[in-house]
Amino acid sequence: MKRSAIIIKKSKDGTRCIAVDEENFDILNSFFQKDKRYIKKFKFICELLLQNHKNRELYDKEEPDSLSIGVRAMKFFKGQENARVYCREVTRENKTFVIVAVELLERKKQTKLTHKELNIIHRVADYEYTEFKYYEDL
Repeated sequence: MKRSAIIIKKSKDGTRCIAVDEENFDILNSFFQKDKRYIKKFKFICELLLQNHKNRELYDKEEPDSLSIGVRAMKFFKGQENARVYCREVTRENKTFVIVAVELLERKKQTKLTHKELNIIHRVADYEYTEFKYYEDL
């Protein structure tokens, strides 16, 4: 399914970007704005990703099967609310690597993936990002 995303942050060298799915932008934005801890953690995770640092406690693969290739999850406050933002990784034609924050799961309750989480992961894996806008252009 073709979608568009809004680029919100770029690395200093311009080779990596963080974007948000355009259709889910308001949902994700309101989630981050309701508690300053979330926006602070989101910014921290974004900076790590833009600098190409790996931290599996904060951002890791969510590929339980062959239908979910390219899906990752930003993890917020594991052991507490355990919110997740499922992401899709995309490499554009100009070789720019983009991490698109797509869908929110406000509370992950179990260690194992439930049917609900698998549905989200498969849906995110099915998205194809063809158009990218810049936040400043909105």
